[in-house]
Amino acid sequence: MARLLTGKEVASSLKEKTLALRLSLNEKGIAPGLGIIRVGAQPDDLYYESNLKRNCEASGVVCFVMELPFDAAQEEVERAVTAFSNDNAVHGILMFSPLPKHLNEEKIRALINPAKDVDCLTKAQQAEVFNNNPNCFAPSTAAAVMEILKYYDIPLKGKKVAMVGRSMVVGKPLAMLLLGENATVTICHSRTADLPAETKAADIVIAAIGRAKMFTADYFRAGQVVIDVGINSDPDREGKICGDVDTAAAAEIVDAITPVPGGVGSITSALTVYNTVLAAEKVFKEGVKLV
Repeated sequence: MARLLTGKEVASSLKEKTLALRLSLNEKGIAPGLGIIRVGAQPDDLYYESNLKRNCEASGVVCFVMELPFDAAQEEVERAVTAFSNDNAVHGILMFSPLPKHLNEEKIRALINPAKDVDCLTKAQQAEVFNNNPNCFAPSTAAAVMEILKYYDIPLKGKKVAMVGRSMVVGKPLAMLLLGENATVTICHSRTADLPAETKAADIVIAAIGRAKMFTADYFRAGQVVIDVGINSDPDREGKICGDVDTAAAAEIVDAITPVPGGVGSITSALTVYNTVLAAEKVFKEGVKLV
């Protein structure tokens, strides 16, 4: 039976580091602050926002929430982003996306101060990820995968990784982070020919394709590590969620696997708050201009 790589321990470790660094910054007169921008009230956004608030409170990080109606005008959202970008009390900005379709999201993202972009929403931060800058802020889900691999001492150097998914939120940036650790990465997707052959050939399989329980036992072999990034409605259990991997089937074969829920997703909010404190630290250490 596979070892479960749960996220609770990883998140706890991040919270400890966040608290220690926040206390150190407070002694220097800096109070780290996270600014959250939410347009509308999607249940998933509200759930994640509540997690962020709890993490901020537990770590002593100030949390500012700017809530806008679903039908907010372009200019209204732009003003909200600009306000946080120009506020020296805000060190990190998280904006829930995708935004409603009537808004020009690309234009709005461009207004986020890159120094405060703790979730890699701007092209400037995305470029740093692809330029292999170890101090950049990668998308939280991609970075959470790396935190799990690091926490559980999963070796990456020289290992073959099948990255199944090519989005700019997970697949592409995560492939760059893995390459930065000297893994050999194959990016796969829904149109990859003979996908099971690709995943079986890998030492590590990362599933981020957005299809409930798509990865059955046929996709795996003994000795592998499986990271399940998917969050889907469970077709077999009403009101429950599941990953992209059929966990019960895969766990009988592979060496280690992340559960859903309780895996990658449980780390992202703690990581965003930690990134906010790191952004505040840069202000002190490097004199980064926030405005």
